[in-house]
Amino acid sequence: MNYKNEIAKRINAITNVEVSSLEEYIEIPPNTELGDFAFPCFKLAKEMRKAPPAIAAELKEKLAEDEVISKIDVVGGYLNFFINKSAFAKNVVTEVLAKGDDFGKSDIGAGKNIVIDYSSPNIAKPFHIGHLRTTVIGGALYNMYKAAGYNVIGINHLGDWGMGISKSIAGYEMWKDEYTFDENAIYSILAIYVRFNKLEKEDPSMTDKARDVLIRLENKDEETTKIWKWIIDISLKNYAKIYELLGSKFDSYNGEAFYNDKMDRVVSMLEEKGLLKESEGAKVVEMPEENMPPCIIITSAGTTIYATRDLAALLYRIENYDFEKALYVVGSEQSLHFKQVFKTLELMGYEKYAKSCEHIPFGLILDENGEKIGSRKGGKLPTLEEILNESIEKSLQIIEEKNPSLENKEEVAKMVGVGAIIFNDLSNNRIKDEIFDWNQLLNFTGETGPYLQYTYVRTNSILRNANVDLSDINTDELLDKEAIEVIRKLSEYPDVVLSAVNKNEPSLISRHLIDLAQCFSRFYNEHQIICDNEDTKKARVALSKCVGTTIKNGLSLLGIQTPEKM
Repeated sequence: MNYKNEIAKRINAITNVEVSSLEEYIEIPPNTELGDFAFPCFKLAKEMRKAPPAIAAELKEKLAEDEVISKIDVVGGYLNFFINKSAFAKNVVTEVLAKGDDFGKSDIGAGKNIVIDYSSPNIAKPFHIGHLRTTVIGGALYNMYKAAGYNVIGINHLGDWGMGISKSIAGYEMWKDEYTFDENAIYSILAIYVRFNKLEKEDPSMTDKARDVLIRLENKDEETTKIWKWIIDISLKNYAKIYELLGSKFDSYNGEAFYNDKMDRVVSMLEEKGLLKESEGAKVVEMPEENMPPCIIITSAGTTIYATRDLAALLYRIENYDFEKALYVVGSEQSLHFKQVFKTLELMGYEKYAKSCEHIPFGLILDENGEKIGSRKGGKLPTLEEILNESIEKSLQIIEEKNPSLENKEEVAKMVGVGAIIFNDLSNNRIKDEIFDWNQLLNFTGETGPYLQYTYVRTNSILRNANVDLSDINTDELLDKEAIEVIRKLSEYPDVVLSAVNKNEPSLISRHLIDLAQCFSRFYNEHQIICDNEDTKKARVALSKCVGTTIKNGLSLLGIQTPEKM
């Protein structure tokens, strides 16, 4: 039962204010002794032309207490509702058991397309930790929108064009005989790129060599294009290992090069609408009304730029996906760029789609001392493969210490190690900087991924040891304070998922799962689950199963797997 909706419908019958608006106003009091739900009557002060306490008193007079709402109180300008705990427990536990893996899913996005642009590494370089956040946040959003019924298109907009890749190709042509290109070929290509850049600082003619490669690529020179495709293939094979570990999903790998033949159209459209202006040799779209610097479309050197490419990509996505939303999961430092691109799209006549575009920014990754990762030790960024492997190895060491006889130790260590990295990234608001501290993220008792996985495993263990039939549950055995707190958290989960989708904020799910696990821990510590009374045992085991189901579902949305044993 949707209690907020039930309460909203009752208030609607008296006030005629829309149910959807009323439902948004309803709150859950921080102190449950004040009530299960609270309606702030100041929200109706304008419509009813009365003081909030008077509105609360009037509504209480007209609202009836029944089998759903057992009590209604007035506290200042708030109307507090106490629900029938017996019906509440039965409704929630029955729903979670019945829906199982589908608990928390909805169909609000049915028939609507969502485009999510995320990860997007530059080819010819290994995945470094700097790409972790866009990949993990984007992956969670992909899963969350799917769970809300949307048709999701995940796009990996590869950095596969420009002077960067041209330097790698130029260096390969000069030094390929000095390197080996086995299964770790990506590291040889990186070494070539680093060597080229170092030499370029001493010898400017190296830049001309890279520029010559780019011209050959633009002219579709057969041999140069062959090397370019080979490097892309090597890069994608390296990324595939990372994506498999992280559970990342993409429906398109159309990178920058895909839009090479689509940018002239953007320039022509801007010229036809009189939007392109000359500025210091460049062609720009001016935005004085928005108090933003001009959006450069053609540089003073006569070349296109990121904005041109992003506009070409947007036109392609509009025409091929007709999206409800287009999300760009990119660091916060790119905020101005996306504001300019979306505004330019609007000026081109695509106002509806421009307003459906959203930049999803996020903070930096900092070490335990608050320094940017890689800012020391010569500025070398660790590769993501190194980080993930280290986390898996540390997890395996913990398992060897705590449960050396565990089956599938390596597989469990992989789930725990990778899950710890992902959860650490998604445990706080994405706009905040992420603190990367090994001592914290692999802690089995803190607010971490391993803690949630361990809680799920504990619920599984209860189910195995109890070995009871859960088809006929007397939920009146779950009316104690600790059980009701768990049930309350279970009941909130579907709304939390929708709120996380609406705000593009995976951490809402992370924090809710932690709250649920902590509530269950209190319940577990206060009450013997496998007890002598059969009705009590079945009810408590059923509640444990509901907790395990919800944690598994929530972690799955975040891209984290749950082992059956640990």
